[in-house]
Amino acid sequence: MKTRLVILSLLAISAAALQTSRAAAAGLPASIPLEVLFGNPVQQSAQISPDGDVLAFLAPSAEGVMNVWTRAVGESTATMITAEPHRGIREFHWVPDSRRIVYLQDSDGDENYHIVLVDPATGMIRDLTPFSGVKAVNLILGADQVLVGLNLRNPQLFDMYRIDLETGAVTLDTENPGDVIHLLGYEWIADENLVIRAIRAMNLSEGGYILRVRDGRDAPWRELQRWPWDSSIMDGFVAGIAPDGAALYVLSSLGSDKLRLVTIDMSTGRELAVVAADDRCDLWIENILVHPSRRTIQAASFSYMMPEWQVYDEGIAADFARLREGHRGHFRVTSRDKADSKWTVTYDVDNGPASSFLFDRETRELRFLFDDRPDLLDYTLAEMKPVVIKARDGLEMVSYLTLPVGLPPHNLPMVLYVHGGPTARDEWGFEPRVQLLANCGYAVLQVNFRGTVGFGKRFEVIGHQQLGVGSMQNDLTDAVRWAIREGIADSNRIGIFGGSYGGYATLAGLTFTPGLYSCGAEACGPSNVATFLASVPAYWGPMKGLMVQWFGNAEEDTAYNQTVSPFFHIQNIRAPLLIGQGANDPRCKMQESDQIVEAMRKRNLPVTYVVYTDEGHGWRRPENKLDFNSRLAEFFGQHLGGRFWTHEPIEGTSAELR
Repeated sequence: MKTRLVILSLLAISAAALQTSRAAAAGLPASIPLEVLFGNPVQQSAQISPDGDVLAFLAPSAEGVMNVWTRAVGESTATMITAEPHRGIREFHWVPDSRRIVYLQDSDGDENYHIVLVDPATGMIRDLTPFSGVKAVNLILGADQVLVGLNLRNPQLFDMYRIDLETGAVTLDTENPGDVIHLLGYEWIADENLVIRAIRAMNLSEGGYILRVRDGRDAPWRELQRWPWDSSIMDGFVAGIAPDGAALYVLSSLGSDKLRLVTIDMSTGRELAVVAADDRCDLWIENILVHPSRRTIQAASFSYMMPEWQVYDEGIAADFARLREGHRGHFRVTSRDKADSKWTVTYDVDNGPASSFLFDRETRELRFLFDDRPDLLDYTLAEMKPVVIKARDGLEMVSYLTLPVGLPPHNLPMVLYVHGGPTARDEWGFEPRVQLLANCGYAVLQVNFRGTVGFGKRFEVIGHQQLGVGSMQNDLTDAVRWAIREGIADSNRIGIFGGSYGGYATLAGLTFTPGLYSCGAEACGPSNVATFLASVPAYWGPMKGLMVQWFGNAEEDTAYNQTVSPFFHIQNIRAPLLIGQGANDPRCKMQESDQIVEAMRKRNLPVTYVVYTDEGHGWRRPENKLDFNSRLAEFFGQHLGGRFWTHEPIEGTSAELR
């Protein structure tokens, strides 16, 4: 079953619309249509039901909206079981009874996610958290009940509620003690009986993190372990409860620069053993493979430059050996049935579609399910190469360089593509915007500057309050100069782009190093650090201390804020700027873009401003992705000289040029 996006006439970029000079196009492979890169996947996110009988996955409806579909294993006919009419679904989960599915959905990007229950047999679709302005987090599934965090009682804090899947009744299960702050969604840990036994809290007075446990539902909380202020942002997250119920699997950098997975005794807080570690990089909680019923740690994927599996359970060693040989790319185990006989597996590559398979552990058969974007196979994509770049102080930064296919790797126009966060990182893999830019003839450089997570707590901490004119921005400058020195980039044709913190870095690049960039584009980036911090969502309020640790006390220190905020330095801007903004963005509100656009226009500085009225922090709807990336390609083409096309109206987009 392949359901295509039914928006044809205005989405396709015609050959006549392609605008390019012979010099820009010479040697480049065929232009990749935007809809191939940014339209809906044909299918993605395969998950096997706990009983092993049914596959669920995401695919577009006839109207081009991503919904949940199911089909019996071994059959080809699929049925759409959800009915989202406008905003696509990105995350869903099987209920352990194998009869029902839950998915998360917000309203036009406001990030106030609801938990929605679907029963395909009856056609019932029920919003389990039908509360206006309330966000659902930390979902923990049981057979007939779920636990979910809701900021229903207090907008700043998430308590854990128990919801009956039959009746929909919502009852308070565990009240937040006041310092359990939602960050990743693993803050509350329940045992196999759906009793919350551990919480990861923030030390709101001194900084750092606290792990607390309790012996039962009505037992008091007690502190088990504590991490100081200069720890990693991911210290103290729990990957599970050990099989004997006496220990926790915890991410910890105590006694190490890198995050490792250790076991901690639930009675004494003593670290018992290191389960998984790599001395080059941190371990992230979502990259840990835990046995679905025995709750043992079986494997972990570490990503220094490229993702690599470490296997700790000999019981799956043969399975992993088979999967390593089964297909090109790095594989992920995305779901397992209760008997642990069937796995869904997805292979990721940097220059093609993600390929999903059903793996039968008994027969070793690896049955192809689908490529998420099969049309990519019709085009030539670029490879993403890891490189290590040294900053001016000698710091080594793992970075990724993507060079356009068919062009000599010398004196190229280049785009510096800055990741968000800043507590995030760039990783190897397929990135549609990188492929778009490379296909247009640009070298694309992605830099894991200091403050990035994943390379140890020292690498993370030395980025604190180093934004703007500090070493975080200097790292980006140094990476660009490295590319120029290496002869890769033309110093007169450098662009910068990023979203969220990457948007801030773009504005900082244009204001603090104005001679370095010929143009810049950004999405949802803060322009004034003080107004950004003053307007964060209520549920981020309790962790303001952590944000001040990252960004500095810009709300109270006016001089500091004026030093690091691009808004106060727009007189330095010499290059054209493109800004994209979601009207409903709860993290970086629209005022951040409004105020810098207004100030630039008062000075007659060149800025193009596009607002998407049904989006938040970034774009989810494919029509809006197509619109913004079409504008982005045109913008860079006009100012850097790569291949581009004239932007045409996209049917269904909410874009407003302001």
